[in-house]
Amino acid sequence: MTENRQTPESSPSPAGTVADAVAGNWVDRIAPERFRPYLRLSRADRPIGFWTLIIPSWWGLFAAAGATGWRAQDWWILVAVVLGSFLMRGAGCTWNDLTDREFDGRVERTRSRPLPSGQISVRNAYRWLALQLALAFLILLTFNATAIWVAVASLALVALYPFGKRFTWWPQFILGLNLSWGVLVAWAAHAGALSFAPLFLFLGGVSWTIYYDTIYAHQDIEDDTLIGLKSTARLFGRDTPSWLNLFTMISVLMWSTGVIFALSGRGALPLGIALAGVLAMGWHMNFLTRTVDLSDPKSCLYTFRELRTTGMILVVALVLALLV
Repeated sequence: MTENRQTPESSPSPAGTVADAVAGNWVDRIAPERFRPYLRLSRADRPIGFWTLIIPSWWGLFAAAGATGWRAQDWWILVAVVLGSFLMRGAGCTWNDLTDREFDGRVERTRSRPLPSGQISVRNAYRWLALQLALAFLILLTFNATAIWVAVASLALVALYPFGKRFTWWPQFILGLNLSWGVLVAWAAHAGALSFAPLFLFLGGVSWTIYYDTIYAHQDIEDDTLIGLKSTARLFGRDTPSWLNLFTMISVLMWSTGVIFALSGRGALPLGIALAGVLAMGWHMNFLTRTVDLSDPKSCLYTFRELRTTGMILVVALVLALLV
């Protein structure tokens, strides 16, 4: 199922591992060897990307349940969004690597990925993409019609994202639309319709994505400049900390508005708990802005991975608000 050919620009890292993967990850340790290139193509060896999808989905589900009450169907929605996020994250990464394989071979951090390093053929990568999309669609069919159509509408954004860095300085905005879409799907799966609450939570997620992915993009700013790829990191340059502060404020404003729309009918205590969570998220983002060294790739990667902590603060707050 794999091919061992190598491109002139690069060669696989030892044992086929990917340079920016978490050391000792489960794919490199215990996954069957023949499936490892496919799992690496889906970034299963770099689980932080899974959290970028599942956390907004949990915001949508728990905020919707907080507004109307937890229902029996929500247990399945909870499981389904986890499975769907894993599959769609893998499909999105596969599509991204297919479209970027020539560029990835010219960037130090990405040249060890399965396609540019020759661990997997383009044809097999497309087959893997189709399988992941098919499984995700089967899960989606268990939702109501509104949630299905909302989810299907996101496919255009998924297809567009890898090309964003070629024509706009704001590919992080397109990425934010993709990664935050789960808010809308999960809310619709619970409520059967959309409203202002998930819309504002979604917009907060978009702003938050621009925040953390700008930090992430600072790892590649020199290579991106050489090969002509655009990003907010290149656009903001030395002014990045000021922009990060701006997107922190926008995120907090959007999240606060969404929480108020969702929980204002529940009383002061649940609403207060959720708003306290939003304020804690803002504090955490401000702390990361002050401590990250944008000239140090390791610092940027560490700070990027802290998005899980930031996002989970609101998840915990919404669960607590639901339980009150």
